[in-house]
Amino acid sequence: MLPEGNGTAVHIENLVKRFGDFTAVDKVTLDVKRGEIFGFLGPNGAGKSTTIRILCGLLAPTSGRAVVGGFDVSARPEDVKRSIGYMSQKFSLYDDLSVKENIEFFAGVYGVPPEKFPERLAFVLKMGDLEDKQDVLTRLLSGGWKQRLALGCAILHEPPILFLDEPTSGVDPIARRSFWELIYQLSAAGHTIFVTTHYMDEAEYCHRLALMHGGRTIALGSPAELKNSLGDGHLLNLETSDLLESLTLILHGDGIQDVAVFGGGLHIKVDDAESATRWIRATLERQGVAIHTLEAITPSMEDVFVSLIEQEERAAAA
Repeated sequence: MLPEGNGTAVHIENLVKRFGDFTAVDKVTLDVKRGEIFGFLGPNGAGKSTTIRILCGLLAPTSGRAVVGGFDVSARPEDVKRSIGYMSQKFSLYDDLSVKENIEFFAGVYGVPPEKFPERLAFVLKMGDLEDKQDVLTRLLSGGWKQRLALGCAILHEPPILFLDEPTSGVDPIARRSFWELIYQLSAAGHTIFVTTHYMDEAEYCHRLALMHGGRTIALGSPAELKNSLGDGHLLNLETSDLLESLTLILHGDGIQDVAVFGGGLHIKVDDAESATRWIRATLERQGVAIHTLEAITPSMEDVFVSLIEQEERAAAA
């Protein structure tokens, strides 16, 4: 067990999970502090969900060590399960039960004492703004309301640590923002939140992040720290009448550090924003490429992630 009072909620050391010849989690090492909102960011297949399932005691690691809430997940998985809340992207609700009946069912699963149930029911309904929906069949709820109900069911037993695996997948942007407001409330109340996501904008909501690629953590830190890891230089956003021609023309120009396709345009890392802007404008106009947008921007988490993955792939190729 981890020593009490050391402020660590989750400790992972050289964690590995293999399925036959495939390594899903590759020597992951990190600590998560109590009360922290910690994010696992990465594309599908990066190893995020597999790591979460190990930490929840649902999968045994191949090697390495994981300690959650003071319990070793290999030696005491049942103690881990009792001390955490878990919400998967499929929400794990029963569509043929009402909102209140789902809450009653999960209260039984989590061993909430009968005398405490009315208090916990009232808390979940109020937290999720579900008070006027408690008799509605769950299958009639929108994705956003199901999401709130699933979160409420996961915290009925007041777990100190909450694992959310792709919790906003498939819900609209407004519901996603509302859900993150609930996560902040839980963090402020002392819960440790461990969340996986492939939405880059959601990374901004986390206190710290691990960026995962190919089963490994390729970067670890706060959103600001990860943005600063891009190093010296400035970022420009370019949108033109011909994306591929623009990419070809400016890719190897003086002062151009890197160019990446971003949506319908290009994000260009440059040494000096002012001189690069003049050169890009002149170069494209000479070739008859119309410029719709050319401006300096602040790097996003997607810029960070794309840059780090390209570094990893260049290193692997070398």
